[in-house]
Amino acid sequence: MCVLLTRGDRRVLLGRRTGTGFADGQFGIPGGHLEEDESATQGAVREMKEEVGVLIDPADLECAHVAHHRNGEGKTRIGFFFTTTRWQGTPTNMEPDLCSGLSWEDPAELPEDTIPYIATIIDRIRSGETFSTHGWHGAH
Repeated sequence: MCVLLTRGDRRVLLGRRTGTGFADGQFGIPGGHLEEDESATQGAVREMKEEVGVLIDPADLECAHVAHHRNGEGKTRIGFFFTTTRWQGTPTNMEPDLCSGLSWEDPAELPEDTIPYIATIIDRIRSGETFSTHGWHGAH
């Protein structure tokens, strides 16, 4: 699960990946994987506290998009993308070994070095699309 924090000026918080072995040097949305016995919203709240140091009430999370993704090796996963405009605290890079910095970006003009999959998801969230597939021939 990922959470797209959105400020009043409509900019969204992205993190530049480092030391992860996947898309290092590119921008992504803060988030991660579920732990055992954790709901999607509980995991999203935990990940945001761990990664960017903010507290979010699960009731303030809106499930904006679900993506069924298959990578080049054929491994699949389902990603839940939440949005919120409400949180407590100031977003801070809490994992400098995995993120080289945070940046507030205009979702209509994302940096060129945004992970392509993530840029696509953000575009779909902006257009109101709630579900997509990635990695299958002819998928949308």
